[in-house]
Formats: sequence, structure tokens, C-alpha cells
Amino acid sequence: MDTGSTAWMLASTALVCLMVPGLALFYGGMVAAKSVLNMIMMTFGSVALVGCIWVVYGFSASFGDSIGGAGILGDVTEYFGMSGVMTDDPKAVIPLSVFAAFQALFAALTAALICGAISDRIKFGAWMAFTGIWVTLVYLPVAHWVFAFDGKGVTGGWIVNKLGAIDFAGGTAVHINSGAAALAVILVLGKRIGWKKEGGAERPHNLPLVMLGAGLLWFGWFGFNGGSALTSSNTASVVVLNTFTATCSAMLGWLLVEKLRDGHSTSLGAASGAIAGLVAITPSCGAVSPLGALALGAIGGAVCALAVGLKYKFGYDDSLDVVGIHLVGGITGTLLVGILGTADAPNGVDGLLYGGGLSLLGKQAVGAFAVLAYSFCMTWVIAKALDKTMGLRVRPEIEQEGVDVHLHAESAYDLTHPQTLEPTPAPAAAG
Repeated sequence: MDTGSTAWMLASTALVCLMVPGLALFYGGMVAAKSVLNMIMMTFGSVALVGCIWVVYGFSASFGDSIGGAGILGDVTEYFGMSGVMTDDPKAVIPLSVFAAFQALFAALTAALICGAISDRIKFGAWMAFTGIWVTLVYLPVAHWVFAFDGKGVTGGWIVNKLGAIDFAGGTAVHINSGAAALAVILVLGKRIGWKKEGGAERPHNLPLVMLGAGLLWFGWFGFNGGSALTSSNTASVVVLNTFTATCSAMLGWLLVEKLRDGHSTSLGAASGAIAGLVAITPSCGAVSPLGALALGAIGGAVCALAVGLKYKFGYDDSLDVVGIHLVGGITGTLLVGILGTADAPNGVDGLLYGGGLSLLGKQAVGAFAVLAYSFCMTWVIAKALDKTMGLRVRPEIEQEGVDVHLHAESAYDLTHPQTLEPTPAPAAAG
């Protein structure tokens, strides 16, 4: 057992856990003041529910031996209730328990990403029901496809093993998966009241909160990507360097598009550009050089900045640009592996630009669009079934007055509470 790698994985797990409040603040600052608590609650609520599911059967379904060797779903009984996870295997590099905890946060954050697309208008109970069903039917199989490697006497998922596509830390399983799901739920749920092509129904209520959330996400993402190396090694070091590099160039790419298109660069654009870069580098951080990461980040930031405007063109109300950043950014980063990948990087495969031909690009495309199609179709069915049974959307008056007060009986900012102190008496007149 490598104690250095174990320590790195424990630290990476803690870093990824910090992404939970980071995401909550990032999303919370972008919504109206009357719904910020609901956004934070949807984020934390989904993490709590997925964590429980993960212990009971989620880890086993994702990382158990593939049922029938088909590469579709892991054996749910193998680690049911985390049986066998606490056993100390002297041949393992890191304990299975820390790997299970690390991957639990991947599952939880993937589900939480979706809620940013549907702010202000979904019932909290319906959201929790959706999260549990979606993780079970969509995330767990996809995680098995992408993250479960073949081992001695163990069969893993079809994308990583049979297809041979590269996804270092979850461009397909996390970002394309959540982005496609977000689009499907949006189409079932419908637009917010007052949503117009000129802009969203509500403006961000707290941009410093958005910037703080983006900073916490950036910090935690070093654990998200670097921890996916599973060792304290050169691979983890290269991944951390590439993650930082791509984020910097993506922020500049987004701001340049804003300046050319709108005449100004915004703090919201800077935060969104950073997240777009983090999304794009997630699948490719072990496949490209630092210069490749620089180019990939700039492309990802610019493409995502342009993609967020598609909602006005096609008429889908993606509240916080989950589709424009996570779906488009995930596809961009996944496909660019097939172009910018270099054998000098830890993954050791050349893309088109380095003489590797079209083979890798083709594998990347098949993996990306297979996840997109499965996630979108399954999510649409889940959302439609819930809408027909328990109903997804709050009543119009609740949406207009604010979901915080109606769904949670709380308000983020108590600005109307009556003054309890005695008023200061007016000064006596001079003389």
C-alpha cells in the first residue's frame, strides 16, 4: 500500500468535497434573491441523497464486475452496502474505501449540476425524487461505461475498455451526462414565467458570490482531476498543471468573445469562462501538453461563450447555462483529445495534430455521443413520468413570489424585518 498515494487521495477527496459549497454559491449567486436558498438546498440535498444511494448499491453498480461481461452495469451485489470495501488489500496501491469516497462525490456533483438549468420553478420534493431515480438509471450505468477498468478476472465498462476512448476525469460521465440531462428536464419542465429572448427572467442577485463559488470550484477541481490519477505521481502533477493552464486561457477566451460581441467583459463572464475551461480540460487533462491545454482552454472558453446564446435562438430556458457550459464544454474537451492528444502526455496517445490519424477522434466521438443520447433519452422519460404522476413544477404564484419562502419557509436576506431598537431622538434645536 502506497501511503503517499493514499494521502493524496484523502486530500483530493476533501478538495472535491469543497466543490459542493462552491457549486452552491456559484449557482446561488446567479439566481434571484428570492430563490437563492432553494438553489443551495437543491445542491446540498442531491449530494446527501446520492451519498446514501452510493453506499447501498451505487458503488457496486458502477465498479462491480460487469454483469455478463457486457460492460453495461456492474454487479449490484458485489459491494452491496459497501461489503468488502473496508478489507485491507496489501496488493492495492490505495485503499478501496478512499476510492469509494472519492467517486461518491463525482456521482453527487454530477446530479447537482443539473439543478442549475431548472432554477425558480421545480418542486423541491420532485427534484429529490428525480435525483434518486436519475442517479440509479442514468449515472450509475454511465459511470461503469467510463470509469470501470478491466482488471484481473474483472470486466469493466465498454467505453473505456472495448471502445478505448479517453476520459481522464469525467468529460462524458460527468459533464456531457449532466448537460444532456439538463436539456431533457428543461424541455419537460418548460420556461420560467417572464423568460424572454432578450434575457433571463431574473438577473444574478450577487456577483461576488458567483466569483467566490467559481474560485472554490477551481480550487476543488485540482482534486477532481488530479485525484483521478489515483496516485501521487508525475501523472497527477501534469494533470494539475494542465488544469490550471486551461482554466486561465478559457477565462480569457470567454472574455474576448464578450468584448467583441457585447462591447464589455463581465465578472459573470470571467467566472463562467473559468468553469468552461475546467469542464473542457476534465476529459483531456492527461492527454495533452501544457501548450495543448492552453489552446484547448481558449477554444473551450470561446465556444461555450457562443453556445450559451443558443437558448435564445432555440427557445429553451437553461437558467444558469448548464447546457451551454457543461454539455458543450464536455463535448469540446472530449473531441479535442482526438486532435490535441500527444503521446508525451500521461495517457500516451497521439491525436490528429501529432500524426495519430482519425482513429482516436472517432473513438472520442462515439463515446461522447453515446453518453449524450442515452442520458437525454432516459432523462426525458424519467422527467415525463414524474411530471405525470407527482408533478414537477410549482404553481405560478409560488414561482412569481419566490420559491424560498414557499418551499423552505426561509429568506436568504432579512431586509424587511421591523426595527426593534428605539429610534434615536432628534437633537434639540440650537439655543
